[in-house]
Amino acid sequence: MANLKTIAQNKKAHHDYFIEESYEAGIELCGTEVKSVRNGRVNLKDSWCSIVEGEIFVNGMHISPYEHGNIFNRDPMRVRRLLMHKKEINRLYGTVKQTGYSLIPISLYFKDSKVKIQIGLCRGKKLYDKREDMAKRSAKRDIERALKEQVRG
Repeated sequence: MANLKTIAQNKKAHHDYFIEESYEAGIELCGTEVKSVRNGRVNLKDSWCSIVEGEIFVNGMHISPYEHGNIFNRDPMRVRRLLMHKKEINRLYGTVKQTGYSLIPISLYFKDSKVKIQIGLCRGKKLYDKREDMAKRSAKRDIERALKEQVRG
C-alpha cells in the first residue's frame, strides 16, 4: 500500500470543469523545488497541461522559491515536464485534439517519497452548469440542516 500525502489541490478545477478521467504522472523537479513542495508552497490554481512533440508539460504551476536556495532556485513559474508513458501521452493528445477536452492538474501529492501529479481530462462547464451545481449543493445543505433540526427537536 502506497503512502499518499496531499500537498496541493486545484479546487477551481472542480468548479470550472467536468472531470471525465484522471491520470497519475511523475513531475520533473530540481532540488530546491522539492524542498519548497515539502513545505507546501505550491499553487495549482491557474495551471494547465500541454502536449508538445510527444512530451507533456505543466504550465502556470507556481512553486515558491526555497528560502535557503540562493543561486540554485529556479523560476517559480517555469514550465515543468511530466513523466508518463508514451502510449498514454499519445492517447491523451488524440483526445484533446479531436474532442476539445483540456488537461488540468487536479492535485499534487507525495506517493511514498516521489512527487506525483494527478491530471484530469476535463470538459469545460458552462455558466448554467455552475449555477446548477451551486443549487444542488445548496439544496443538499438545506436538507442536512432540516434533518439535524428534526433530530434535535
